[in-house]
Amino acid sequence: MNTLKSLTAIALASVIALTASNVYAKERTKGRGAAGMPVIYVTSQHLYYDTIVLKDLPYNGTENFQRLEMAGPTGLQTEFGPTDTGYFGGRWWVDANPNGYMDEEDVYFLCPLLGPGRNEP
Repeated sequence: MNTLKSLTAIALASVIALTASNVYAKERTKGRGAAGMPVIYVTSQHLYYDTIVLKDLPYNGTENFQRLEMAGPTGLQTEFGPTDTGYFGGRWWVDANPNGYMDEEDVYFLCPLLGPGRNEP
């Protein structure tokens, strides 16, 4: 299963890279909204947030991670964002072995949402 986890991590990095170069990227050259910044859509708020991938995290046996899905208008989406109950400050998990729950075979990382959210990608 380590191979599956590695492939999922590579796929996640690819989605974030593709999202960053997506036609949704703003015409800015640096800072928030700049080309190269991944964007995550928060479904409960109908807002888009820039983000930055900081580091991989180990699975600690708790449920203090939020699910990040490879879906949505920018390729990445989640249910909760800043100020929502259920937002864990950018501690994400991707269900690498699509079984619907967190376990050691999934991918965990720190990638905070940078506010404020906006109405367009």
